[in-house]
Amino acid sequence: MLPGADAVADVLATAVVDVVDGARAAGRAARLGVATGRSPRQAYQRLAARVRSGWAVDPRTALVLLDEYLDLPREHPAVFRNVIEHELAAPLGLGPDRVLGPDPWSDDLDTECRRVEALVADGGIDLQILGIGRNGHIAFNEPGTPFDSRAHVVDLAPATRLDAARAFGSLESTPRRAITQGIATILTARRIVLVALGEHKAAAVRAAVVGPQTAATPASALRDHPTVVVLLDAAAASGLDTEVSGLGS
Repeated sequence: MLPGADAVADVLATAVVDVVDGARAAGRAARLGVATGRSPRQAYQRLAARVRSGWAVDPRTALVLLDEYLDLPREHPAVFRNVIEHELAAPLGLGPDRVLGPDPWSDDLDTECRRVEALVADGGIDLQILGIGRNGHIAFNEPGTPFDSRAHVVDLAPATRLDAARAFGSLESTPRRAITQGIATILTARRIVLVALGEHKAAAVRAAVVGPQTAATPASALRDHPTVVVLLDAAAASGLDTEVSGLGS
C-alpha cells in the first residue's frame, strides 16, 4: 500500500523509466503494455514531466494496447489508440506508428485476434500495466473468462458498460463489444504491474489478491505470474488484511 495516488504514480513512472532505459542499455527497444483509464493516467503525466525535464525516450519504444472497443468511429475520443496517442505517445515524443494493438475496424475479427497474439509474441512485453474493473476484469476479460484465454471478441458486462458510460454521455451510447488480449496472453509479459485507486476498487482488489483463484475474478489469474506487483492507494487497499507495497517480484 502506498499513501495515495501521487505515490502510486511516482512508483509506476519510475518503473517505466527503468524498463525503457534498461532495454536501451541492452541494445534493444522496450515494449510496454499500456492501459487506459484513471489508474495509470497520473503516471503517464509524470512520464511526460520527465521528458520535459530532459529524459530522452528511445524513439523505438513500442506501446502495445491491451484492448479496443468495437463499433466506434476511428475519430472517437474514447478509442483507446486515440487516448494513448494523446496521453502518452505524443508527450513522450513517440509517433503514432509506435502505438500498436488491435484493429477494431478489421473486416475479419477472428484473423485480427490471431494478429494480436502474434503482435504480443513478437518480442514479448517487458512491462504490462493493468487496471482492474470493479467486477475483477483485467483488460476486457470479464468474469467467467477462462485463464487460458487468448485474444478474443467479448460482449461487455453490464457493470463494465455502466462504469464506461461517463465517457460516452449515456449508457445507450456505450459500446457493447470489444476486442481484447486474453488472460493467457497478458500472462506472457515479463513483468506486470496492477494499479488500483479508490475505495470503489477495494472489493475487486481483495478478491484478486486473497480471494479464491477463479474465473469469477479474472484478475486472480495474476497470482500465477512470477513477477506481478500490485500498486494501491490506501482506499483501494482498505479491504486487505496485509499491506501490498513497492515494486519488485
